[in-house]
Amino acid sequence: MTVNTFMKTSYSADDVIFLLKDLSDIELEKDTFAREQLIQQGVHYSTMLPKEFQPSEAYIELFHKTLAQYSKRIADAVAVVAEMIVAHKSIDRVVLVSLARAGTPIGILIKRYLEQKYKRTVPHYAISIVRDRGIDEVAIRYMLAQHPEAELQFVDGWTGKGAITRELTEACKGLKQQGIELDDTLAVLADPGHCSSMYGTRDDFLIPSACLNSTVSGLVSRTVLNDDWIHEGDFHGAKYYAHLVDQDVSNLYIATIAQHFSETTPDDLTTEPVTWLGMQSVERIQKKFNIQNTHHIKPGVGETTRVLLRRVPWKILVNPAHDADLQHIYMLAEERGVPVEVYTDMSYSCCGLIKELTE
Repeated sequence: MTVNTFMKTSYSADDVIFLLKDLSDIELEKDTFAREQLIQQGVHYSTMLPKEFQPSEAYIELFHKTLAQYSKRIADAVAVVAEMIVAHKSIDRVVLVSLARAGTPIGILIKRYLEQKYKRTVPHYAISIVRDRGIDEVAIRYMLAQHPEAELQFVDGWTGKGAITRELTEACKGLKQQGIELDDTLAVLADPGHCSSMYGTRDDFLIPSACLNSTVSGLVSRTVLNDDWIHEGDFHGAKYYAHLVDQDVSNLYIATIAQHFSETTPDDLTTEPVTWLGMQSVERIQKKFNIQNTHHIKPGVGETTRVLLRRVPWKILVNPAHDADLQHIYMLAEERGVPVEVYTDMSYSCCGLIKELTE
């Protein structure tokens, strides 16, 4: 791959390079119901894309309000996880590898923090990992060819059940068998699932970048792994949504949070052990609501938001103790006519349940 093949995004290349094949000219979107039917019939979600969510004016106003409200809290969490990376990796050899899309804004913020605090410019790439199908090994090999002494640090936005954490571990095991040894530790901003040892917080609160899709992620779609378009030697794919440029808040999001880095004091880097506490909640929810497939249980604020934006929800479970973090959840549920039910026997603020469709 040459530099000319890097995918266009609305981020500066100084912030991140997306190692993705540009599929912008390919029609991959399905409407929400049709896509959900296909997924439940066994078609893998990564072979197609959801139609981009078009938020209402009220929802956009809520995004800006929550960004202003949470920007300092997010900056604090970014500082903590960035300092953990510095404590475990050589800052002169570390390469940030964010998992597109949710990990990429967080990867950019970590990169910006390290530049401001340590005066070091670390490389940052965004690559694809797909549940049940693995990580983009072409991208891994590309990065290692560019940075032979690199210590790769994988970055994501948040954890839900920990499916991507497990996928990353399995991918690294597979690469080790090919002679490539990588650290499978996943650095995340928020770890409500208790499945990462490197996190900024374990609070399940609203990360405003979860509110929107491509317009807060460099105008990039979800990643695609479709054999019709992704061939041997290709990066996984994605689309660039140029038509949404007037709605793009990707760089505003970064700037609003980064302005608080000078106020952060991440002194205590003590972490609690990985317990997979979140999965215990998922198992209780599965039993109580008689849900056959745990893929239909999406716990945490970030994952619940995704259910409301691009899946067919059955109902939303909420813990009223966290209402302050759930205003956008209530707004989306009302707009889509999705029932909300109080449920407190979980370690998360909320949980989205996907509707099981019949033939």
